[in-house]
Amino acid sequence: MTQNFEDRLSLSSRKRRIVAFLIDLFTMTFLIVAISFMSLGTRFLDENNASKVMTKMLPTMLIGFIVYFAKDSIKGISPGKWIMGIMVRDENNHNEIPSAGRLFIRNLLIIIWPIEFIVLAVSQDKKRLGDKIAKTSVLKNTKKLNVLPRVLALGGIGIAYFVFIFVFVFASMKNSDAYKTVISEIEQNQELIKEVGGIKEYGMFPTGGVSIKSGYGEANLEIKVIGNEKELSVNAYLTKEPNEEWKLIELNK
Repeated sequence: MTQNFEDRLSLSSRKRRIVAFLIDLFTMTFLIVAISFMSLGTRFLDENNASKVMTKMLPTMLIGFIVYFAKDSIKGISPGKWIMGIMVRDENNHNEIPSAGRLFIRNLLIIIWPIEFIVLAVSQDKKRLGDKIAKTSVLKNTKKLNVLPRVLALGGIGIAYFVFIFVFVFASMKNSDAYKTVISEIEQNQELIKEVGGIKEYGMFPTGGVSIKSGYGEANLEIKVIGNEKELSVNAYLTKEPNEEWKLIELNK
């Protein structure tokens, strides 16, 4: 009876497990998105063949899901569990780390995560279906935790995610044919060049959007023109027909 009570005390709380799950989901999503974008390259905005895009992304997504399901394979601790100070152990021997195969099977059940959350919420032994099938328990790490590195790691993951998305999206915008068409038109616009006193450079982050479907394209872009005397924000609207170049329809400053 005493042993069972002590074991129950060592179990992770449901709140810790849910937070760890969300951290893992965020971390793995970041990795999958980052690798998928890199496999597509910064010219993906000009790709009008959806099946070709999916063909490039599928292998990356498959690898990403395998990595996600194997996230607890190192000492029964995933990034989220490390940050929250919990770990996966054998349900009958809390000193034993389950095999990589058992941990993988345990995480496969995350596919039905709504059911897993319900089971975890109502289970007296704080187990989800994956734990019951793999015969595992999630325990508090008994070692003294250094909170600062964990907080910094969590913050670093968040910052890295948003910085990557921000930089990649704008890099893709600048590499698109629509953006290059607008720049070409701007550099031939003598009235605009005279107004800014000669063009020095362009803003680092153009805004707007570029979309191509079945060969038909539409783009709305806002580009900052930095001149020797002043700066201007130029708004451009372009369209594209299948197998043709982008055409500038409207250019406003």
